[in-house]
Amino acid sequence: MSKRVLITGGAGFLGSHLCDKYLSLGYEVICMDNLLTGRIENINHLLPHERFTFIHHDVTNYIHVSDELDLILHFASPASPIDYLEMPIQTLKVGSLGTHNALGLAKAKKARLLLASTSEVYGDPQVHPQSEEYWGNVNPIGSRGVYDEAKRFAEAIVMAYHRFHNVDTRIVRIFNTYGPRMRLDDGRALPTFMGQALRGEDITIFGDGSQTRSFCYVDDIVEGVYRLSQCDYVYPVNIGNPAEVSILDFAKEIIALTNSTSRIVFKELPQDDPKIRQPDVSKARSLLKWEAKIDRTTGLKMTLDFINKIV
Repeated sequence: MSKRVLITGGAGFLGSHLCDKYLSLGYEVICMDNLLTGRIENINHLLPHERFTFIHHDVTNYIHVSDELDLILHFASPASPIDYLEMPIQTLKVGSLGTHNALGLAKAKKARLLLASTSEVYGDPQVHPQSEEYWGNVNPIGSRGVYDEAKRFAEAIVMAYHRFHNVDTRIVRIFNTYGPRMRLDDGRALPTFMGQALRGEDITIFGDGSQTRSFCYVDDIVEGVYRLSQCDYVYPVNIGNPAEVSILDFAKEIIALTNSTSRIVFKELPQDDPKIRQPDVSKARSLLKWEAKIDRTTGLKMTLDFINKIV
């Protein structure tokens, strides 16, 4: 009998790639999404599959799944700045109530639960690169706090269920991810820059562009998540590509890749925007034998190939 996995947020960018991955490994995949930020187009190709089921449901409400479950991947949450700034209450609810409901299901089914956390738990870091031992520098009442604190609470309740209810849990802290199925202009640097460049519009940089990010291709993230889901380590693990780049240099890379005539313009830096972001992936290397394999040039070309097919 196939193992069964529930993937919340499974119609989202990263969730849909995880659906692909676990189906390829022989799992029966249950994809749950309320389609608030996820898109049915991301999983249309999976709907006819005999081992795939889609459930349209909001995980902030009680979650029911019949029969046994082996694994829950809790990836339901707005993840882009545009989404969580426009939907602050929903973001807080899915991080708190949604995680609580997913943990209750894991406890009832005796299933392993893996939480998708984020590098945003580190806030605007004062330590570089960021290791899992760093507690972060987060403004809980700032506009970004709804996402940062939702994930920090989610990590806390996951560990509480692990310690007090003996639920088998894992936590992955995901750094900036990109690849096919990203929504253009969702507020994150890569899809926004690429959309602007392809339309010949000005590319908007907030601040002076000296702030850094570390972009990891989606296939590498998915492999890291899978390996962690099979590992016995219960504390957070960073998954990301340590190849750091300034936002200004990154915008120039996008212009060159797309042969765009776009100009770069600068606007005021938003409140609490992180000035640096680079994962320390020592734990992933030692525990999971994992590291990012797809360099940014290759990954950007594959992402552009996908976008050119849909625009």
